[in-house]
Amino acid sequence: MEPTVIRLNKVSKTYQTDKVETLALKDIDLHVGKAEFVSIMGPSGCGKSTLLNLIGLLDEPGSGTIDVAGAPVASYKDKYVAQLRNSTFGFIFQSFHLINDLRVIDNVELPLLYRDISHKKRQRLAREALEKVGLGARMDHYPNQLSGGQQQRVAIARAIVGQPQVLLADEPTGNLDSKMGQEVMDILLQLHREGTTIVMVTHNEQEAQQATRIVRVFDGQLVA
Repeated sequence: MEPTVIRLNKVSKTYQTDKVETLALKDIDLHVGKAEFVSIMGPSGCGKSTLLNLIGLLDEPGSGTIDVAGAPVASYKDKYVAQLRNSTFGFIFQSFHLINDLRVIDNVELPLLYRDISHKKRQRLAREALEKVGLGARMDHYPNQLSGGQQQRVAIARAIVGQPQVLLADEPTGNLDSKMGQEVMDILLQLHREGTTIVMVTHNEQEAQQATRIVRVFDGQLVA
């Protein structure tokens, strides 16, 4: 059995506004093993993205604990979490989140700016990541010169440039047509074959079935 990379223990999350209290997740017990590819599925508003944000330490649980690489997250102070997040996770979003004023290679390099790495090494790692997703010839282009599928591949290169333990993808094909969507899935599947742990939120049953395990969420709880 592969070691557990991420474990959520009785995790709940409530969002509070002036008038309304919304329970987004309740008593979530979830483990993700090393080199697993886990798909998270469920209807809109069920808590899928909240769950992914908690896994990636983008949000703090209201109760329960989150373990990363066997150790509980001891503090949610900004600096500590930022360092842990930067060294452990790579993020892919539905809307790419590329900076149009930066060249493709500079977009990919961004996560490395928070590490003690020389400019020369950052550029080399960014080039290698772009070549891995088939965009080595596009590194000096700007995002608005690329198709949607190419922009998402740039986003994948940015997510993997720091060699994260876990890749988190929130509807990575949601803004793409079926052909481009499968191209993105093919890249994720190749990364998984090479040993990357992946957790992906998707509405697409066909894509979810390509993962090694499907986790279903309904009304903020895991269901069989």
